[in-house]
Amino acid sequence: MEILKVKDLVVNYGMIKAVKGASFCVNQGEIVALIGANGAGKTSILHTVTGLLSAKEGSIEFDGKDITKTKAHDIVKLGMAHVPEGRRVFGDLTVIENLKLGAYIRNDKAGIEKSLEKIYKRFPRLFERKTQIAGTLSGGEQQMLAMGRALMSNPKVIVMDEPSMGLSPLYVNEIFDIIREIHESGTTVLLVEQNAKKALSIADRAYVLETGNIVLDGDAKKLMDDDSVKKAYLGE
Repeated sequence: MEILKVKDLVVNYGMIKAVKGASFCVNQGEIVALIGANGAGKTSILHTVTGLLSAKEGSIEFDGKDITKTKAHDIVKLGMAHVPEGRRVFGDLTVIENLKLGAYIRNDKAGIEKSLEKIYKRFPRLFERKTQIAGTLSGGEQQMLAMGRALMSNPKVIVMDEPSMGLSPLYVNEIFDIIREIHESGTTVLLVEQNAKKALSIADRAYVLETGNIVLDGDAKKLMDDDSVKKAYLGE
């Protein structure tokens, strides 16, 4: 069942057309990856899907509802959470304060505490550092915090933008293991990732973007064997 459906999406930055009529879907329970070079339009698509940018043309449906003109905070209430590029944690607040801000749409105090327990179980380092100021965490720890914060809203779909950017290889592997765990626990994942090989290795399906257009799509493992994908994105 399609939980997210994007049709003929056009997104402009002033006079620049960043996305030029992109169409794709995400089925419930999938990991879907969007891959492409810098400037291909991946982040613009995510920002529009989550309400941070407005679509010039096209439509976005989430869980059967048209959300094309829906505000970002209302999209979170509907069940979609965004882990932004560059992590964007609240650097002057503690780890636990950041996590609780992820639950701002909820008023079930007992449920929020249970969600915190789950986050600490999944991210033991966040528990160890729960009273630490978020800005003093390492890059990998901040990425875990950004993911944990998004999960605090109990999303049906989690949208992740470049989760491995700027991280050491050790943290990259750990972050991808966590994405896999999040998926296995029942959350659908839409993933934008510069590390195409890693993204395709965990995704069910993928779309390849070039200059605002989707030029290729299909089973992620098959795309890993596609000669044009290997040459352009996998360094082979």
